[in-house]
Amino acid sequence: MVDKKLEERNIPGMMNRNARFAEVEHAENVGATMKRIMSYFAKEKGMVVSMLAIVVFGTLCGVYAPSLQSRAIDIIAGKSGGNLLAALAFMLAVYLLYSAGQLLQGLLSAKLSQRIIRRMREELFGKIIDLPIRYLDTHSHGDVMSRMTNDIENISTTVSQSLPSLFSGVLTIIGTVAIMLWYCWQLALLSCATVILTLIATKVLSKKVRKYSRKRQQLIGQLNGTVEEMVSGYRTVVAYNHQDETTREFCETSDSLTKAGIRTDVISGVMGPIMNCIGNIGFVIIAAFGGYFAITGLISVGVISAFIVYAKQFSKPINELAQVYGQLQTAVAGAERVFLVLDETSEDMTGNALQTEEQAAVRFENVNFSYEPGHPIIRNFSLTVPSGKKVALVGSTGSGKTTVVNLLMRFYDIDSGTIRINGQDLSEMSRDSLRKNVAIVLQDTVLFADTIRNNLRYANESASDAQLEEAVRMSRCEDMLKNLPGGFDARLTSGGENISQGQRQLLAIARAFVADPKILILDEATSNVDTRTEKAIQNAMQTIMRSRTSIVIAHRLSTIRDSDLIVVMDKGQIVESGSHRELLAQKGKYYELYMTQYAGFAT
Repeated sequence: MVDKKLEERNIPGMMNRNARFAEVEHAENVGATMKRIMSYFAKEKGMVVSMLAIVVFGTLCGVYAPSLQSRAIDIIAGKSGGNLLAALAFMLAVYLLYSAGQLLQGLLSAKLSQRIIRRMREELFGKIIDLPIRYLDTHSHGDVMSRMTNDIENISTTVSQSLPSLFSGVLTIIGTVAIMLWYCWQLALLSCATVILTLIATKVLSKKVRKYSRKRQQLIGQLNGTVEEMVSGYRTVVAYNHQDETTREFCETSDSLTKAGIRTDVISGVMGPIMNCIGNIGFVIIAAFGGYFAITGLISVGVISAFIVYAKQFSKPINELAQVYGQLQTAVAGAERVFLVLDETSEDMTGNALQTEEQAAVRFENVNFSYEPGHPIIRNFSLTVPSGKKVALVGSTGSGKTTVVNLLMRFYDIDSGTIRINGQDLSEMSRDSLRKNVAIVLQDTVLFADTIRNNLRYANESASDAQLEEAVRMSRCEDMLKNLPGGFDARLTSGGENISQGQRQLLAIARAFVADPKILILDEATSNVDTRTEKAIQNAMQTIMRSRTSIVIAHRLSTIRDSDLIVVMDKGQIVESGSHRELLAQKGKYYELYMTQYAGFAT
């Protein structure tokens, strides 16, 4: 009952503190992907060098500052000579420089991240726009969108946060260990013992948290799926009295989610106290052995205080690096997914321009086509659509009617045969030139979140207000516009969801009229309007079709009775053709279709 895709979505409500334990993706070719990512950094050399310089400078200040604290304490204890105020002032200056370095590091990394991501995002969107229809038909739209959003965002987060943490963490560990060994190698080795405990605790706890976190994420997906199904199908749920069963399913999933959530939060909540406990054990070790070494004269009291700071400074980047490693893997995997799209072959827009003549004749010659090799959809299809004539394609579902239109629009290229417009081979014609002369109205209407005026001008940006008004009048949209606040300036929501499906189809027809095409394709263009409006639109279409080559696909045979030629298709082939009366007289496939719809009515 729950959509499996919903279970795989990233859930925004997941606790941030559990992010470090989330399952990470792995790239198949890390080396090649990293090399390609570096090419984006190479275009920002100045900023990268500046950021790295600031990271190095800030890390050095952070590593050097505790030694100044040690010296100040030794001056206070009388173990070292010098001016206390000068030492404190110098220490304050170093800490301020360290803070300034951290601030600049954050600003530069954020700026660098956004520059790189902007370039990558623009390249990806440009590629998606140029992809052939076949790619988008054979790939999940949600997956394509995920690459634009989730994968790009993972890369952005890694560049802005993880990379600076990686560089500064590595430098901090190296610098801290070096100074600790220089001060007292014996105490340094004792301090590093707590690191082993930290790594063991992190590995054990993260494994358990990852297990329950994964289960919780799956359950949240199920819960969201149940809610989405209930809301979108509310009328069906109520109509069949399934409220109690739906509530029971929701409660079962909710209870399981609560248990998984409690386990995840409890185990992840224990993480902080355990790490603090291990850190405190480290401080006790330093204090105990440091005191002993101080008594024996091996080190000073100031060195003990510095070791306490260094021990904390040493353990923090180790935990961060473990988290950064997972983020880097996820980012590289996301980048690989983005690059896979970028490496796809764009739709070929080259070719000759369609010769601009007053009318356009279309001819299909022995056309064969299959979406998948070995499974032909169109077989030996030959058809002539005379200039200025109206040809209708009818047939049962799956007979290949819409595929013929897809081939004419060059959404797909044919396997063999030829399609010509005014004698020009379609395969040698540029898609841009072709589509400027063809307008199509689909059964599934697509409108954009914009004004009605701009949606109509989508087909012809230079269309005047007079042209828009004429198109609206011909498509019978006048009454609809009068009832909408703002008329032409009324704003549609995404997909035109704030108007009915029939109204959306009327606007799509008006948009096709605005395009003023040489060839007009109507694919079930009036399937969502009432019979009276459909008749009015048909009458209007007679005017616009007089000077245009028209191809009409319809299941309602009443809409194509007046066609100059009716072509009956079955299994990708033409089985009958002729006028309405001729086909009825033959009492073949068309007759069967017609009688199925109008049995008992006079013809």
